[in-house]
Amino acid sequence: MLRVGFIGTGIMGQPMAINLLKAGFPLVVFNRTKSRCEPVVALGAAVSRSPRELAEQSDVVIAMVSDTSDVEQVLFSEGGVWHGVRPGMTFIDMSTISPRATVQFSKRLLEKGCEMLDAPVSGGEKGAREKTLGIMVGGKGEVFDRCLTLFQAMGKTITYAGPSGSGQKTKLVNQVVAAINLLAVVEGLRLVRAAGLDAEPTLRAISSGAASSWMLTNLAPKILNNDFAPGFSIRLQSKDLNLVTQFIADVGGQFPGAQLVSSLFAEALRRGFGEAGNQGLINLWNEAGRQEPPMVRG
Repeated sequence: MLRVGFIGTGIMGQPMAINLLKAGFPLVVFNRTKSRCEPVVALGAAVSRSPRELAEQSDVVIAMVSDTSDVEQVLFSEGGVWHGVRPGMTFIDMSTISPRATVQFSKRLLEKGCEMLDAPVSGGEKGAREKTLGIMVGGKGEVFDRCLTLFQAMGKTITYAGPSGSGQKTKLVNQVVAAINLLAVVEGLRLVRAAGLDAEPTLRAISSGAASSWMLTNLAPKILNNDFAPGFSIRLQSKDLNLVTQFIADVGGQFPGAQLVSSLFAEALRRGFGEAGNQGLINLWNEAGRQEPPMVRG
């Protein structure tokens, strides 16, 4: 069985790593904040002192970190993965980062005979815990086939998207659709409030037809109860939309919806909402960022 190294045991990475353990994969983990490794280690994982050491003990290394610069540091800094890889290994980046940088990283790893897959995910913390993530994979088809059992241990819908960078490009399309959809949910709930409607029956009504969506089902109830705990934070959503802006500049064309949500999430970040869940976007329209009472009638 493949020996797996997992880097980044945060909100998403920790349950993903646990699911790999449950599937029977020998696992070694690394996180800059070592305490975040403890729940995984308690279930049987080993812990490494550096990404390099982790790579030396693994057949496949998976990274689940925040941004392009974090992946670059994990790979190529002193003590990074690149210094511990050997021919025949695979590096899987499950973060959401720049497609252009992904291709560059893949080429550099290949100099040492290490293949790379870009495999960003969708589904948030809930999907990570319940093993229902959507996983979009770019890289060589034969490498994807070799790693399929790993993806199946962490997700439900696993899609091979094409050559290196294609997984990241697909994820950015996902982020555009998701963010615009979230804005629609926020706008609808604000209209519910302005019209004096009872929120719960209104949501039941619109959830049964064409307006139904993952965002409406999963995040609207949280908004109604002023629950802004992060499954996926405004900070990370804004980061992803910055990547979308760069991606659009590369492909060309007009994408006004993407531009709008990117500016709104940037404003939410500027106003100090960055660590809230992305459903906290609604607080842009609450007076001075104040959370309004839940829209639920007793």
